[in-house]
Amino acid sequence: MKKIFFLLLISLTTFGQKKPEDFGYKHLTYGYKKLTIDLLIQSKKGEENIQKPLFFWCQGSMPQPLLKYDETGLYGTFPFDVNDFLDEFHVVVVGKPGVPVVSDVKDLKKNYQYLVGNDSVPKTYSDNHYLDYYVERNDFLIKKLFKEKWVSKNKLVLAGHSEGSTIAAKLATKNKKVTHLIYSGGNPYGRILNILQEQIFKFKDYDAIKYWKVVVANKDNLDYNGGDTYKATYDFSQPSAKYLKKLKIPVLITYGTKDWNAPYNDLLQVESIQLHLKNLEFKTYFDVEHNFFPVNENGEPNYEIYNWENVGKDWKNWLDKN
Repeated sequence: MKKIFFLLLISLTTFGQKKPEDFGYKHLTYGYKKLTIDLLIQSKKGEENIQKPLFFWCQGSMPQPLLKYDETGLYGTFPFDVNDFLDEFHVVVVGKPGVPVVSDVKDLKKNYQYLVGNDSVPKTYSDNHYLDYYVERNDFLIKKLFKEKWVSKNKLVLAGHSEGSTIAAKLATKNKKVTHLIYSGGNPYGRILNILQEQIFKFKDYDAIKYWKVVVANKDNLDYNGGDTYKATYDFSQPSAKYLKKLKIPVLITYGTKDWNAPYNDLLQVESIQLHLKNLEFKTYFDVEHNFFPVNENGEPNYEIYNWENVGKDWKNWLDKN
């Protein structure tokens, strides 16, 4: 009787665990620097093995699982409508270090973060959450994927939003297979300026300058202190403009005018005209914030109006023209 109960328990546990394949994703794992890297590919149904180029998505910040679900189904994996890209591309996204690839939202914390004891991020995450880790890891993964028969080698699109935009920009200078870059919601002059702009608006102070002095003094420190490590903040505060200005491939830069980093995208646009950087194209969305939600005069977003799908369509139209 005990044996039957034990087998039943295993069966219930096994069938209760969701896998990426349950949601229609191809799930690949690779070993990299003693870690197991989870990589998901979404393809048009029935065309998983047809040779197509890659649309490689560099996700933004926070230790979130790639796939989040509840009793009603799967939450959106991508902010844009991925179906706009599946006729032409296999769409790729990579998991965060130390974070499960799939999770029930009831097991997650604020902002769907995967946290462990005392609401801390996993140590594997904080130890590897910095710019060059992601750039080098993604470069490694692209080289692996280019050995697959279902991957076309004639085009490679990198796209990233927020933190992911900085990763994509630097990666585009490193990997010569990249043919197109979409840089969205990033600050081409560094994260610390976002933090400063937000503090000035909300609190009318310059405490971010004091914080930056501490960050610079501890720029290699990977100790978790309740937010990003000092190294992560330092690395992501280095200007990605220097990477964008080097590129010769077509680059699309998208941002909202009510985002904290918007003035610095305007600055880059002015500089690109002066430097005759005709491969950089800018698409500005007026009166919307970091994730393209409209905001009122107090800076409060209206989450009822979702503009990401339009942004994704603009990306696809730009790719079609370039």
